[in-house]
Amino acid sequence: MGYHEYIAVEGVIGVGKTTLARMLAPALASELLLEVFEENPFLSDFYSDRDRYAFQTQIFFLISRYHQQHQVIPHTLSQSQLVSDYLFDKDKLFANLNLRNDELMMYERVQAILGEQIPKPDLVVYLRADTEILMQRITQRDRTYERDMDWRYIEALRQIYESYFADYLQAPVLIVDTNEIDFVRSVRDRDYVIGLVRTALDHGALQQSLPELSDGAPPSGMRILQGGRRRLGDFQRFHRALDREKGFGADLALNLAGLTEEVGEVSRELKLTWRDARKLNDQFGNQQQALDAALSSRRSLLAEEMADVLAYLLKIANYAGIDLEASYIDKMGRNWQRSWEHHSSEDSEA
Repeated sequence: MGYHEYIAVEGVIGVGKTTLARMLAPALASELLLEVFEENPFLSDFYSDRDRYAFQTQIFFLISRYHQQHQVIPHTLSQSQLVSDYLFDKDKLFANLNLRNDELMMYERVQAILGEQIPKPDLVVYLRADTEILMQRITQRDRTYERDMDWRYIEALRQIYESYFADYLQAPVLIVDTNEIDFVRSVRDRDYVIGLVRTALDHGALQQSLPELSDGAPPSGMRILQGGRRRLGDFQRFHRALDREKGFGADLALNLAGLTEEVGEVSRELKLTWRDARKLNDQFGNQQQALDAALSSRRSLLAEEMADVLAYLLKIANYAGIDLEASYIDKMGRNWQRSWEHHSSEDSEA
């Protein structure tokens, strides 16, 4: 079975998410997943009285989006590529704008639990536009419940989106400024945007990447366990779910002891590998060949112990509230700009 990519299109109300998603799906030979927002019974009331209907509207959207994405995305990706016109995490952007105090706290708890079970996309296409442009497009499409849309609300939402994607690390992001392009009416603009998406998928449009190393990095798409993406953030989410399911405690000292023990096991396997290599040296007459043969015989055991080390690092990062992938990218990015004198006993990447 081949690998199937998942692309999510995002942006503020009126920017053209659904339109672009509909164009991308056939262009990329993908299935299409569209947000079902018109079924929300509180939506029209929310736009007329946001304070009164915000919580009901937000919770309905959250549960609806969870049920749709939790069922559809893994099933579809087992057979085909997928383009969606929304990202599951968009819901919390609206929640932070519309909810306050206890309602926001309750929402965030539920959203965090549900969000861990939703696969992350291989690419997010973030459509950007100025508020004036967004208001014009909202007026042009003339949806009944959007006719009294407040300029200030759209501006606040635009600022939240900008801030969110400026620091987004969950997936590669392709930012497309739509102020001066019209992919609805212009075939040339449509082909241009589709071309940007194809290029991003081919080359991995990671905003947060190791400097000058993007071309040599592995493809961003590879899913964790049975439907996720192989990135450290996904593994951290897996361990949070595993700890809840198995009842593992969040004792830092206990997990540090476990990490230390597993590092010792890695050290033991390497020492045994070097021992075996010395014994094989006479047979091969070449140190490197002897070492390769010794590693081949112990590789599975070494891999198992190294996996345990990684598991404990991920668990400790969870308990300490650390985004391990973001920390690694930041530190290695700084290391990439550094220089070391070669052959020094103090040389270190740290």
